[in-house]
Amino acid sequence: MKPIPPVLRHIINLWTLVWYPSKKREWSLERKLKAVKEAGFDGFTSLLTPEHKKLGDKYDLMRVGYFASGNPEEFGKLLKQNKDAGAHHINVQLADHDTLAKVAVQLAKKLMAEGRRLGVEPAIEVHRDTCTETPEKTYALAEGYEKATGQLLPMTWDHSHLAIVKHLLPPYWERLNRRPDLIQRAQQFHFRPFNGHHCQVPVTNGRGKLTPEVLDYLPFVEKVMETWLETANPGREMIVVPEMGPLWLGYNLHSLPNSWEDAIILRSEIEKCWRRAIKKWKPKVND
Repeated sequence: MKPIPPVLRHIINLWTLVWYPSKKREWSLERKLKAVKEAGFDGFTSLLTPEHKKLGDKYDLMRVGYFASGNPEEFGKLLKQNKDAGAHHINVQLADHDTLAKVAVQLAKKLMAEGRRLGVEPAIEVHRDTCTETPEKTYALAEGYEKATGQLLPMTWDHSHLAIVKHLLPPYWERLNRRPDLIQRAQQFHFRPFNGHHCQVPVTNGRGKLTPEVLDYLPFVEKVMETWLETANPGREMIVVPEMGPLWLGYNLHSLPNSWEDAIILRSEIEKCWRRAIKKWKPKVND
């Protein structure tokens, strides 16, 4: 019997739809989720609530949880809040920029222990203003966790944060491929198009054509996928977010295309990368 290939899950971050279509006329949560379904996404991510569960069930959308905290006393409560709303995978922005590596390791151990207790899978996001805001801090945490537990740390990879720290020029893969085993361990990926000076570049030029910057970025997406697929078992899920930030919080700019509409196009480009990458996938043969 032919093995089931790995599966790509397209997940939208609901913050992409903040202030859509405008700050004064922002859509309701239900209207947003209806649009998410119609755009072909498999699900959404947010700090989940009972309303997210109700509407997620209504529109048959997968949920990926989220929270940001450095307080270990909160981990169990926040993980359960997301679980109760239908999430199994939960993205966590852990602690702060000045959290010491040895402290971050202890927090990560506590987080993963709480996840096992509740039967969910948290993953620590690579993100600025957290304990993973630089490559050095990210890998120090991963190495410390592996030394303490003998296991690879589950992570949510958003390489845009690391790229701007290092002022990278394309192609990006060689500089960002330091630990392919951590990429292969991960299931959550935030594919925000970036370059070495901007953590988010526009997908389109406002007239429907892809920007040169996103064309420089997409080969990186495909390399991440190929690397992940090298060890992926049949049926394993890769959860990807076309992580286009909105005007709110300043990720997008008023002169650039709308984040939600660009995210829809980015989703289709990510799918094209996957279709090319999955052709190279071969199931592992047991020795």
